[in-house]
Amino acid sequence: MQNVSCPSCGAPIAFRSHASVMAVCEYCRATVVKELDTVRDLGKRSEVLEDYSRIQVGTAGVHGGRSFTVVGRIQLRYEAGMWNEWYVLFDDGADGWLGDASGQYTMTTRREAAANPPAFGDIKVTRQYDIGFGPYVASDKRVAKCTGGQGELPFKVGPGWEARVADFRRGPGFATLDYSDGTPPLLYAGTAVTLEGMKCQLLRDDEQIKLSAGKYRGRVDVLQCPSCGSSIRYVPGLASNCVCPNCATPVDASSPKVEVLLKGEQNERVSYTLSLGATAKIGGLDYRVLGAMRREDNEGESWDEYLLYSTQGPFIWLVETGEGWSRSQVLHDWPTPPLPAMHTVLVDNVPYERSWVYQARVVHVAGAFNWRVKAGDMVHVAEYEHGQNGLAAEHTNEELSWSRSSPVAEDQVRAWFQLARPAAGKAAAKRELGQSDIAWRALLWILGLNFIPLLFNFFGTVFWMVLGVLALFLPTMLFRPKK
Repeated sequence: MQNVSCPSCGAPIAFRSHASVMAVCEYCRATVVKELDTVRDLGKRSEVLEDYSRIQVGTAGVHGGRSFTVVGRIQLRYEAGMWNEWYVLFDDGADGWLGDASGQYTMTTRREAAANPPAFGDIKVTRQYDIGFGPYVASDKRVAKCTGGQGELPFKVGPGWEARVADFRRGPGFATLDYSDGTPPLLYAGTAVTLEGMKCQLLRDDEQIKLSAGKYRGRVDVLQCPSCGSSIRYVPGLASNCVCPNCATPVDASSPKVEVLLKGEQNERVSYTLSLGATAKIGGLDYRVLGAMRREDNEGESWDEYLLYSTQGPFIWLVETGEGWSRSQVLHDWPTPPLPAMHTVLVDNVPYERSWVYQARVVHVAGAFNWRVKAGDMVHVAEYEHGQNGLAAEHTNEELSWSRSSPVAEDQVRAWFQLARPAAGKAAAKRELGQSDIAWRALLWILGLNFIPLLFNFFGTVFWMVLGVLALFLPTMLFRPKK
């Protein structure tokens, strides 16, 4: 460890890694660069947005049998969202990166790249590439800007520093080609991880997240719609993009100053079964409904999706269709092969058969999301089935994701959210015939079937017809439930 003094304010700064060349002073935000036996001040570094992440500088854990400690981070923002890259130092002196994006975590270290890596502009999401150790599918391609830094880092990150990265997946395997410094790119490879699997310690708890999320220099912005003034429920630091449920104005909440992205049109409010901000106890964890959106396919069939968030658990999607409810989560361990063009894929050695390919369009959106979403957004979807369970691959030109879903009984949803009466889901919204309706339809059938006998033998037939009508209507009238 090397201890230096901040050239700006004189506060102590400890470089724990010999590979670190830059640190951000926690007191005055000065960017300090280590050069030989001296340090130099490069000016103020933008603060990170304290978000929902449970990780912080000082978090420790074990990966691959090696202990590590988080010593720094950079925060990266692209057009539709943002993510953290935590710089970690292993006890044996090696370093690596802990990626943190919307509750998905990856641990990578520097590797040797293939002799002829693909050019950044040639990479196409959903296609396979050999990046040095077998075929991986391109899952993400981004151009992002560094908006904040914290702790110590292994390279200089100045104002406007831009990252050009492409991610690749195969099963739990994960790799990144970093073209930020041009070609050839740097290769970082590793695997998808969980905080629990790495036995992480010194994580932020619920209260720490609640007190610090969304803060810039100790100040929390109160989010109100700049268009209509309505309050928007959101989780500071998590919900970087919100949509006002009253006037549909998309609002950017990821910067200190709330900024209107696009003037929302006054539109008819859509009724959702689950209200924004509704809470539920799922698997022993407290969840909250952050956002809701309605999507439709090529044939006009629509369904609703709800984003649920917990400080201690993964994101959950509840999906409400005309056939009922299902629960969906993004996969850490991808199918084999992870290509949406395949007719059969394997998850945990279980085959899933492709059942449907379509385009999904966002019709209406309300609430808060951890990425930018708006009405009209399109995504390609390939659905797979195995019994009652399903897989879905969704992709755009920039991103591919896989999720797994399982059915949930409506009574279970009611129990989770403590709904006083049955949820008015799409299946329940389709009006079911009551006993009286059935009786009237049966009467029409009786009249039709007995029309000819009535013409020729009225008095011999009418008795039996009246008896049948009474048998249909008397139970309905006598045993009608009280309101």
